[in-house]
Order: sequence, then C-alpha cells, then structure tokens
Amino acid sequence: MRDERPTAYDPFDPDRPLMAGCSCGGNHAPEDHAAVDPERLGREFIEAALIKAIFPRERVRRAFLRAVGRRTAAAAIGSLLPVASLQALAQEKKTPEKKDLKIGFIAITCASPLIMADPLGFYRQQGLNVQLIKTAGWALIRDKMLNQEHDASHFLSPMPLAISLGLGSTQVPMNVATIQNINGQAIVLANKHKGNRDPKNWKGFKFAIPFEHSIHNYLLRYYLAEHGINPDTDVQLRVTPPPEMVANLRAGNVDGFLGPDPFNQRAVFDEVGFIHILSREIWDGHPCCAFGVSEAFIKENPATFAALYRSVLTAAAMAREPKNRELIAKVIAPAQYLNQPEAVLTQVLTGRFADGLGNVRNVPERADFDPVPWQSMAVWMLTQMQRWGYLKGEPNYRQVAEKVFLLTEAKKHMKELDMPVPEGAYKKFKVMGKEFDPAKPAEYLQSFAIRRQAA
Repeated sequence: MRDERPTAYDPFDPDRPLMAGCSCGGNHAPEDHAAVDPERLGREFIEAALIKAIFPRERVRRAFLRAVGRRTAAAAIGSLLPVASLQALAQEKKTPEKKDLKIGFIAITCASPLIMADPLGFYRQQGLNVQLIKTAGWALIRDKMLNQEHDASHFLSPMPLAISLGLGSTQVPMNVATIQNINGQAIVLANKHKGNRDPKNWKGFKFAIPFEHSIHNYLLRYYLAEHGINPDTDVQLRVTPPPEMVANLRAGNVDGFLGPDPFNQRAVFDEVGFIHILSREIWDGHPCCAFGVSEAFIKENPATFAALYRSVLTAAAMAREPKNRELIAKVIAPAQYLNQPEAVLTQVLTGRFADGLGNVRNVPERADFDPVPWQSMAVWMLTQMQRWGYLKGEPNYRQVAEKVFLLTEAKKHMKELDMPVPEGAYKKFKVMGKEFDPAKPAEYLQSFAIRRQAA
C-alpha cells in the first residue's frame, strides 16, 4: 500500500489543513521533529474546541480568524478562556482523592483514547498522575483489577458484566464508564485459505479469540452459527493473547482469528494472512473495549473517578475526528504504548488499508471511538452469555445492564464537556441483518437454532 503524507490541521480552524513541513504531518521543519510535544497537541485540541464553541457557525468563525489572524485569536482565547485556569478551577471544586493511579491496558488500537490521554496530557490536565501499565493478556487484566493492583483498566466490554456476575472469577462489582471503541475488529484467515472463503466449509478450523468474555468470541460464534457451523462442536476456539495471534497464524497453529487491531492489519503487513471480513460487516457500531473501574473505587474516590471520566471522554472526542487519526497513530505507536509500525496503525485508524487479497479498501468506519455505554449492548451480551452456556438461568437483564453500564454518569460528564449527549438507553441495532429488541431478550435468545443446550 502506498504511504501517503499526513496532513496537519490548524487547531484554531480544524477544517483548514496546514502546509505540512514534516513528513509526520506536523507544522514544523523535519529537523525539529524530535522537539514536537504531544501534550501541546492535546492543548491545541481543547483550544480548537473552545473556538468552535464560541463561534459554532463556520462562516462566522472563518470571518473572525481572517479578521484578527490566527496568533491574535490564540492570545484572545487564552486571555478570555485560559484553559489551564479553567482546569485548575474545576480541580479546586473537587480535588482528586487519589492522584497517583495505575491503569492497565492491552496494546491494541481499541484502547486509543485511554492511551493517547497520557502523551497528550489529558490526565495531567485533570490533576492526575497516571502510570499506564502494559499488560500481557485479559486474564491478567482481570486479576490485577480483582487484586486492586490497578486502579482502573482497559477492559473487553463484556468483562465487567462477567466479573460482576462471578462468571469465571470472584464476584466483584465492576463498572463500564465508557466504551473505548466501536467496530475495529476483523476475521483474519491464513493465506492458505484464500480459496476457501465460504464459512460453511470451515468445519475442523481452529480459531483464536482473545478471551471467552469478549465481543470477539460472541461475534465469531454468531457468524459461524449463522452459516450452519456449531462453534462448540464443528471448530476449535482457542483463547490467545492478542499479541500472539499473528505468530500463531504464521506457525499454522490456527487457521484464523477474530481479533483486535492492529493485529488484523499486522497479519496482512507481515504477509501471513488476509482480512476475510470486518467486524462492522457483522454488526455495524458494535462495542469492543471499555474503560472501567470497580464499584468500590467510585465510592472511595468520586472526584478522582470524575477526573478520569473527563480525561478519557476528551480523548474519545479527539479520536472520533477522522482528521486526527494520523496524528493519533503517531502518538500511540511508540514502544511504551503499542510498539507497532506507524503505517499499520494509520491503515487501521483511517480505514484506508490493504486487505491481503490484492485490494486497497477505503472504509472510514472501520474503527471509531463512540464512548456511549448503551445499556442495550449489555443486554445483548447477556443473551450471548446465556446462548453459549456461560450464564445459567435468566438474569434480570435491565437490572444488570443498568448497574454495570454507567450510561447516566457518562451522559452527565459528556454534557459537562459540551459533547453531544444521546437520548435513551436501550438503542436497537441489527446483527447480521437481524434486529435486536432489548425489551425482548428472552424471545431473541430462543430464536436461535444453534445454541448450547442446557445440561
């Protein structure tokens, strides 16, 4: 795939591209590249949001910028609405009870908001000193949270539900504060299967999934079952940490995987696999990862939790803007974060990518970062836990969803940050063309011909 030069954007007029002086897309000379401050990018994003809030009409905003000039506009906004002063004022009202925090994460693009909030300074702007802890796998993420070694964590979105219900672990109330990402996954197959794209022919295949309580497991099972393949008897599903998926594909230990990026794209980059189908083609807008904390942490540290909320939501707002994606790829690429080639991350985040089948595809919606923790998503996950035997009996769907997925709290903080606040809590959606009505989960569950029968 041809490498394209990124474009930087004027923080005081984000609709207008700047002349990129450096190949990274920044407005600086190539020799000054090392001096670029990621935290400055975060400040500029906040300042850009302020100018757009003051002048929401594009025509008026452009007229103002032409009249006074970009530098004068920056100085004016800085004097009238000093970002640092606003942040300090917010912190004076409720000082975080705990400022030094450890947050666990898995090195995947799903965690982009949580990760980029560190180098871009969003945690520090809220008075927090966050140490991001790169963690090897999801079982370890769970255990670190249960043992209180991590204060907050990058989760697979079904994990807080499973932990709160005591499925596969000690029962401890956990909460989803925000969804980290939507879409952004794929089914990848080994190159030897390029001529075998019909799932009906996949009996005997071995697939890797990142964790049992993952959207990956549920979506792969759903996809296989819709094509007549029983995921419990016709194929093997192997729990494999995401960083090990490509190596297992290369070694022939698995025929494919439904995994997170960047490893789907990395399989193509390393020429060991191809993208069979994007996860958005199964369920467009599906949740994947989440940002979460224990219920106890919220009770003991409410101001800290609010500061974390603001940090991650601010990062999510930046990540939602397509024009920021190339800069985000650069910010999260270093070794302490994803440790991946920037070209791979750019393909994932921009949606312009090689699929391993000789095509360069343009799918801007391949990955997105909508933070809304819809409670209907939680209900759907509970139906799949039941469908495949992880959850016995019929839960109180709404009670569990509303206790674990903190939609009301998310809306409150989104409103404080002048982010668009959606209405409702139980949005309907379709999975492989079949509508899910969150008001009728039991009927939905019974509609499937292939499901694990109760013992």
